[in-house]
Amino acid sequence: MMKNKIYYPYQEYREDLKTLTQKIDQPFDAILGIARGGLSMAQMLGEYYDLREVYAINTIGYEDTEKKDSLEVFNIPDLKSAKQVLIVDDIVDSGDTLVEVLKVLNQKYPKVTFLTASIFYKKTACMKPTWHVKEPQGWIAFFWSIDLFETSVIVEKRDE
Repeated sequence: MMKNKIYYPYQEYREDLKTLTQKIDQPFDAILGIARGGLSMAQMLGEYYDLREVYAINTIGYEDTEKKDSLEVFNIPDLKSAKQVLIVDDIVDSGDTLVEVLKVLNQKYPKVTFLTASIFYKKTACMKPTWHVKEPQGWIAFFWSIDLFETSVIVEKRDE
């Protein structure tokens, strides 16, 4: 089944990240991006907050637009010197990724406080991030997943 895909351009992403920075009201000393969707966020927020402690963690929970039966978490960074870590991802869809990442990190680093942020959050998710910007109105086709391809990808452009 082909899901309704809505193109999400860089300009909107940048504005939404600015909005997210206005909502974040707690300090943190490291940023952890969930690959792949959270990596651009982690890099840009690292620059914005002048933090060099920017890390990545990997998860695999989707194959194209289909959710897989199990979630894998790997490439866990060394966070033992951190006190509060901001975990970022582009979207909290089911919430399963965030729940599993937090479970793994809390087991490995019980003294670290983990905060969470995303641009998109579905109200049907099993977990709400600490901060988010908005609710998706379909399957989001992020610019970083599309813009480098020369072939046409069928997405619905939003009326602005």
